[in-house]
Amino acid sequence: MASVLLRILLALLFCMMILQKSDAQLGPQWCVADEQTPDEVLQKALDWACGRGGADCRKIQKNQPCYFPNTLKDHASYAFNSYWQKFKNVGGSCYFSAAAMVTDLDPSHDSCRFEFRA
Repeated sequence: MASVLLRILLALLFCMMILQKSDAQLGPQWCVADEQTPDEVLQKALDWACGRGGADCRKIQKNQPCYFPNTLKDHASYAFNSYWQKFKNVGGSCYFSAAAMVTDLDPSHDSCRFEFRA
């Protein structure tokens, strides 16, 4: 019985090592607004991210590089990503009441660059 438990524990340890290694090898990721989220939920999450959340929302202001396209989804995506990149390594999440999701596709466009921190 003890040898069976030992084998199971060793197998679990091996799996954990593989998963930890693959997580460390993930490429860049960004946090963006989920397209299916209702506008009122997006707006509330955007307000929080740019307010108490501490996201840097200066680039989505008028006459700034990420103002266009001037849509709620695009502005929320920039704010969500700003928050997540800033706080992901200290427990911040890309959740925003289910209004956001992680992607490995860089959402940057034209002169608007979405931040990425390893």
